[in-house]
Amino acid sequence: MDKDNGEEIFPVVDDTGKTIGKATRAQCHGGSMLLHPVVHLHVFDSLGRLYLQKRPDWKDIQPGKWDTAVGGHVDYGESVTQALLREAREELGLADFSYESLEPYVFESKRERELVNPFMTITRQTPRPGDELDGGRFWTREDILDNIGKGVFTPNFEQEYKRLFSNRPNIQES
Repeated sequence: MDKDNGEEIFPVVDDTGKTIGKATRAQCHGGSMLLHPVVHLHVFDSLGRLYLQKRPDWKDIQPGKWDTAVGGHVDYGESVTQALLREAREELGLADFSYESLEPYVFESKRERELVNPFMTITRQTPRPGDELDGGRFWTREDILDNIGKGVFTPNFEQEYKRLFSNRPNIQES
């Protein structure tokens, strides 16, 4: 794969996540500000390190930056949970894992509005990045904090990390 499919159909939702219409990827990412749902999965290992994916240079949003381990759009007609499991399998080869649902929120940039449905998991599985990614690795909390604001990460990841994990410093397997 070397280009996003601009004709892919996404649901358009209200602030509660209820589907109120549909639009193409190109419309949703083209400045229309149509709210569309996405899933993010934060993957921690048993030592509390966080796995991040490297976005390929061909992506239409934030190419070449480090981002949430799993992130993807909810397809039209698909549930948030179905999208989470599909994206985790496609992007990192993760299957059969337990997860915790975190508080959804709206992320807005100059190009788009997303209803972000974040989740986290602690896994012993080894993430295996798929073709959609440019690799990935585990980062310590200190490495992440040292690189925030330096253009290394996507703005969405930085905002979400601060929102979700600034008060949860010791995420480890019990």
